[in-house]
Amino acid sequence: MRILIVEDDVRMSAALSAFLRKSGYATHCVADGASALAAVNAETEAVLLDLGLPDLDGTEVCRRIRAVSGVPIIVATARGQIEERIRGLHAGADDFLVKPYDVRELLARLEAVTRRVRAAPEDWGAEPGVSLDGLHVDPLRRIVTVDGDPIDLTPKEFDILAMLVRYPGVAVPRDRMIREVWGSEWTGFSRALEVHVGSLRRKLGRDSLISTVRGVGYRFATAV
Repeated sequence: MRILIVEDDVRMSAALSAFLRKSGYATHCVADGASALAAVNAETEAVLLDLGLPDLDGTEVCRRIRAVSGVPIIVATARGQIEERIRGLHAGADDFLVKPYDVRELLARLEAVTRRVRAAPEDWGAEPGVSLDGLHVDPLRRIVTVDGDPIDLTPKEFDILAMLVRYPGVAVPRDRMIREVWGSEWTGFSRALEVHVGSLRRKLGRDSLISTVRGVGYRFATAV
């Protein structure tokens, strides 16, 4: 598995690369945003992105990567403010690590995000897919269309939608969604789910499809 490390601190980049290689990953290191954008290709299976880059803001780099690729992106940053995390999530980040962090936590988060992207959805039957009000979700090919037009979702947004459409009309508890989409070890940004659902609603243009069940979680409509 090939990990793109985007970090302008050469010593930190080298240390991260050495640790990940010992853990069985292949790595490619770049020190600025322009190089990161040029380095993302079909072989890239995850991106570890620092926000404090010398040429481009890391959030903008995240947004540009997400515009052309569904590769999982973990943002590693010294910026711990909630506003920065919300910006990163809106830009397409899948997970966050606030520096300084334990490399074992990084490894666990990498394994979690890549595992969820690789995993095939269960319990869909021989002809998977859900259609409602012009929305069509194909969980096996991870394709979403609205009125026939493809919708570009981040991996997390797709995982949330796929989980909700699997249980139409059922109020899916917030804790369960976080556990299944982010993993049982998730201890990150507490509003991550709400931010992703808000972004998902905007992209789908169908607010009535996903309703908030106060004190419980979210529910996908059975009819509109």
